[in-house]
Amino acid sequence: MARRAVQEAARRREQERLDITVLLRYGLTAEPGARRTALFGDGAAAAAVVLDRLGAEPRSVAFLADTVRAGGLARAAELPEPLPDRDAAVLVREWLLAGTELAGGIAADDTAATWLRAVATVIELKQLTRARHGIG
Repeated sequence: MARRAVQEAARRREQERLDITVLLRYGLTAEPGARRTALFGDGAAAAAVVLDRLGAEPRSVAFLADTVRAGGLARAAELPEPLPDRDAAVLVREWLLAGTELAGGIAADDTAATWLRAVATVIELKQLTRARHGIG
């Protein structure tokens, strides 16, 4: 049990060191393969860890995903509050702006929306697991 906790803590530290902005920059317009896998695997998990620690609610991230899908990355990046929490909003705006720098068009917008939805799902699963196991 202690070994598992140590491994989990090490994995969390590794996820926190990931540069999510870089993963988005190279993964949103990438063909299926290593870059896209990194974005949707470790990148989504790392983003969920960070946003969860900042207090972001999964429904807020999911709503942002819907906004990106409907209006695109550029429109979402212009929102005064892409997420209700100020720190989370600043971070997410940085991620959105990284996506707007790409010439990916609607495909990049859709990929970003799908990625944000995955991040929301991971946050929700983390919260449900904590609630189920009485972890504060």
